[in-house]
Amino acid sequence: MHYIDFHVHAFADKIAHRTIKNLAETCHESPLTDGTLAGTEIMMKQWKIDGFVILPIATKPSQHLVCNNWAASCKCDHIFPFGSIHPAGEDVMQELERIRSLGLYGIKLHPDYQNFFSDDPHMIPIYRKCGELNLPVIFHAGYDPLCPDCVHNTPAMAAKAIASAPDTVFIMAHLGGNQLWQEAEQILAGQFENLYLDTALSGSHVPEDQLFRIIEKHGADKILLGSDCPWDSTELTIQKIKRLGLTEQQQQLIFAGNAERLLRLSE
Repeated sequence: MHYIDFHVHAFADKIAHRTIKNLAETCHESPLTDGTLAGTEIMMKQWKIDGFVILPIATKPSQHLVCNNWAASCKCDHIFPFGSIHPAGEDVMQELERIRSLGLYGIKLHPDYQNFFSDDPHMIPIYRKCGELNLPVIFHAGYDPLCPDCVHNTPAMAAKAIASAPDTVFIMAHLGGNQLWQEAEQILAGQFENLYLDTALSGSHVPEDQLFRIIEKHGADKILLGSDCPWDSTELTIQKIKRLGLTEQQQQLIFAGNAERLLRLSE
């Protein structure tokens, strides 16, 4: 079986220690890596993962260039970096064009860290531009400990965003809404042709029966293996999915087939 983890976080060496320390304090979690790309690769090899997607986040507009240049430097035959833009940046559209020219595989948005709501009307041109450039957009979805009293991307908000740009591929992380899985199951699962869900944090947090229901309702062809490493284990996530009683074909799609298609690895 082939495995691609579609949701992994790593940082440039000079900021990795400080960043992972701050995030651990915010999340009240112990990281499984030191946050560096090299440290992440060690864990991925230990878990027998063949390739992985790294998801940098530009937390302010001035980080566009540095963030995306670093992401491009990580690209190789088993590391598939996404780029990131900050919606408040004046050069967002130009940076999206540059991300495409750098050969990055998509766009990562984190509404909590970037301080926007996913259904804000001013985001629609950005979403549609991503569709024009054939850049899938992956969102943090649901609860985040950074702002526990204000969820910036609920399943209901996500539904509006997805509907606003039908030609854009959306990936809602955490099965459509971290800690809002019932709402995600009701509102998102099985509802949109242009929506994928990833399994980030499912290894440790999502009940198996709910994970199975969401996969069955949304379809295994629109589910991506994701861990949210260093905050959860890809190995544990794989083991949980294997316990669900899915067919071998369904497992192959989730573990790598869907990722290979979205990343256009056969081209």
